[in-house]
Amino acid sequence: MKTLLLSLFLLIFIGFHESRASIKVISGVVTDKTDGKAIPGVIVRTSDSKKYVTTNSNGKYSISVEDGSKQLHFSYLGYKMRTVKIGKSTVVNVSLEQDNQRLDEIIIVGYVGKGKRATTGSVAFVAPSVMYNSRSYNARQDTESYAAIQENGFQNPFKNPLSTFSIDIDAASYSNVRRFINNGGLPPKDAIRVEEMINYFDYEYPQPKGSDPVNIVTEITSAPWNTKHKLVQIGLQGRKIPTDNLPASNLVFLIDVSGSMNEPNKLPLLVSSFKLLTDQLRAKDKVAIVVYAGNSGLVLPSTAGSDKAKIKDALNSLSAGGSTAGGAGIELAYKVAGQNFIKGGNNRVILATDGDFNVGASSDKDMQSLIEEKRKTGIFLTVLGYGMGNTKDSKMETLADKGNGNYAYIDNINEARKVLINEFGGTLFTIAKDVKLQVEFNPDKVQAYRLIGYENRLLEDKDFNDDRKDAGELGSGHTVTALYEVIPTGVKSSFAGAVDDLKYQENKKTSKGSQEILTVKLRYKEPDGSSSKLIQEAIIDHSAPFENASNNFRFAASVAEFGMLLRQSDFKQNASFDHVIHTAVQAMGKDQEGYRSEFIKLAKSAKLMAEDLLSSDKKSITHNK
Repeated sequence: MKTLLLSLFLLIFIGFHESRASIKVISGVVTDKTDGKAIPGVIVRTSDSKKYVTTNSNGKYSISVEDGSKQLHFSYLGYKMRTVKIGKSTVVNVSLEQDNQRLDEIIIVGYVGKGKRATTGSVAFVAPSVMYNSRSYNARQDTESYAAIQENGFQNPFKNPLSTFSIDIDAASYSNVRRFINNGGLPPKDAIRVEEMINYFDYEYPQPKGSDPVNIVTEITSAPWNTKHKLVQIGLQGRKIPTDNLPASNLVFLIDVSGSMNEPNKLPLLVSSFKLLTDQLRAKDKVAIVVYAGNSGLVLPSTAGSDKAKIKDALNSLSAGGSTAGGAGIELAYKVAGQNFIKGGNNRVILATDGDFNVGASSDKDMQSLIEEKRKTGIFLTVLGYGMGNTKDSKMETLADKGNGNYAYIDNINEARKVLINEFGGTLFTIAKDVKLQVEFNPDKVQAYRLIGYENRLLEDKDFNDDRKDAGELGSGHTVTALYEVIPTGVKSSFAGAVDDLKYQENKKTSKGSQEILTVKLRYKEPDGSSSKLIQEAIIDHSAPFENASNNFRFAASVAEFGMLLRQSDFKQNASFDHVIHTAVQAMGKDQEGYRSEFIKLAKSAKLMAEDLLSSDKKSITHNK
């Protein structure tokens, strides 16, 4: 009997071991058969279609498959689909042939209204169509759009003693990066906003004790990717207000029901998300639902939060189809919110979309001008992004940034639960608006400094004291974290960029003898205020090893290091995926919701894919030689 049990145990162990080793990564490049140029945006699917990735701007892809998988399917608009056998190779390069016949059949339908057309004894409803010239259609265009990011460099404190920026509580970049990695591919460079990745996580800084709704927390250690440098953490903690004590909400759900939303991970996920939010509403809250496609309309007038069945019935009735008149939808949503405005309450439009506006005001500049005008009404904005393949991240980020709002990307129902339930107060209730930070560096202690991330949140130094200048909003219980890499005075570094003394200006170290490394200044306004209040704190210089830092500090640093690696940053220095993983494991802390452990899994997957792409590049170079 013992022998039989032992044999069964060994079989189970071997089977388990084999199952763990049954995943391999396939990578390669997809090119045009005619001219040999790379094709971005090609969908690469496994045989069972359970997993797929898209090629990046260089036509490269990387996808993890089960060892038994025999085929990969490659498809893209305007090209013939191709099925390729995997075999034993881990590098599969593919060329696709253009399919002109299919391009001639492309019709893009724009919803205008229902009309009658005579048929054989019946009445049919048809939507007028807009024909695009298929010959001029660029089949290679990458339909996901991201704003270009020029990474912050090191600054000389003699020439630039001040660093000024708006806070950023958005976390969309992290969940979008997670979507890419979970689908078996690495994200495009400009999809990675390091500050949003850091701020995805809650760091549980000490709560404010005074009358101000926000608290400043700082910490300094050696930089983990270069121990000769220092890393400075500046954390903000917003006061957490119990849900029952939050003011009444006047919400308008502004929902994109255009044709581009007709995907399982778009409108159906969106509806499920808003049902979760509906369950959080109180009797004193009220909700209206506005939808837009070719035109906009009011689906549900303002309804008490206690009437959950009515709200959910309205959500269940939604279906997708037509073109996308985003500007008209925004106009109507703000109008409805204004008609039901609650003085002293939380008045907010919650826009849910993939950002693909193509009728009326649609460019980033058009939408920015529209939303800047609307924010003057005192109505805040939350943007929830959905879907993949044609996600317009740049547009959604602009709307949230300029509309006194925040932006989250919902890639699955768990993310919806995080944003709309776990962080209900932080997402929907503003406790401080136009929050700005200005950091002054002591040149006696600092040779050069670099703000990690926040590239699209930088402000002019004069904007800090200008109450007319818009900045970010802080929600109930929210944390915000910023990291500066500092090169201490006397440390030799190619990043420091020595500059000759100026001839017509004095270069006196007026801070001589001071032990302060920097001073942090913060300005904020009350949610309904127009004048800012100032908080400031001087930070004493000290040296401590990174390993002795708090869990908050070390975990935030590991996320920043991960972001720099994904961006292939010029400032990554000695950063490595192994160090990211080791640091995050050691700094995981309580992790009640499992977000930090999920990050570790993502880092491990990204490491595998990055190594495989590097190996593929080396093989390609060797082959070309």
